[in-house]
Amino acid sequence: MPSTTRKPDTRATRGASAAAAGRPRTGRTAAVAADPRSRHRWWVLAAAVGAAALAAGGIYAATQDDDSASPGAAPYVGGDLHTITAIDDRLYVGGHDGVAVSTDGGQAWTPVPSLGGADAMGWAQTTAGLLVGGHPGLYRSTDGAATFTKTTGEAQVGDVHAAGAAGDIAYLATPQAGLFASSDGGATWEPRNTGVGQGFMGTILVDPADPQRIIAPDMANGLVTSSDGGRTWSVLGGPGGAMSAAWDPTDNGRLVAVGMSGAALSSDGGRTWTDLQTPQGTSAATFSTDGTTLYAAALDGDTARVYTSTDDGRTWTTP
Repeated sequence: MPSTTRKPDTRATRGASAAAAGRPRTGRTAAVAADPRSRHRWWVLAAAVGAAALAAGGIYAATQDDDSASPGAAPYVGGDLHTITAIDDRLYVGGHDGVAVSTDGGQAWTPVPSLGGADAMGWAQTTAGLLVGGHPGLYRSTDGAATFTKTTGEAQVGDVHAAGAAGDIAYLATPQAGLFASSDGGATWEPRNTGVGQGFMGTILVDPADPQRIIAPDMANGLVTSSDGGRTWSVLGGPGGAMSAAWDPTDNGRLVAVGMSGAALSSDGGRTWTDLQTPQGTSAATFSTDGTTLYAAALDGDTARVYTSTDDGRTWTTP
């Protein structure tokens, strides 16, 4: 389907958080704004769903069993939308009840039945495979993301709100126990810092050149960073109530972040931020693997609406 430039419903963005408001900014503000009130509703709903999932003991069921790609059809995520991420040549979008994958930049989507009910939040590509964290726990794929199974034994961790990896070094965070680390691609985990991580959300960014350098979206502080594998942290700022963070795989100084207060871009590793206006309702954003395209995802009923921009958010199109 040919791309169509849209001007989605807009309203003024609140931009970067108070932590970054006093810092110098560069770049231009885009033409489409995020809706912080819809993000607030999203977070309240997500919290309620998470509590229900925990009360049920992590029981989940796959509700989408159609594995055929659907050109032009919006991908089912169910209830809320947590994440959009690009891994290799695939684009994933996930929410409370469903995950879908696209191999053509979002034009056609295929459900991932083995992640039905997984509440996919954080994604971690390790040497051994792909990890996905959600309220029921941690899931792993070792067959090129064709199927996922819930981890067991020493690899089992419950209620994973954030995850990330580079090579064999992986991290995850839970609201109960804070930050965990793995040096074997997620086969085993050890507590790394029980004092942080409870508010982490989404994908933890891990520097392939230095896996001790990590950046995490934190609901309490915007983006936070560590240079010693999560033992100590400092605040980068960015949007308040951060729920999503990604960097350009070709330039990890170029960041995009989405939070309850709006969205923002940084070209200097988070030292300064520029307000990014996104389609209304956007709760997650990421870069394409070649860094040329920004993706934004917004919940529409129980499906995701995915938008693309090739001009740093000045205009958005649907694939």
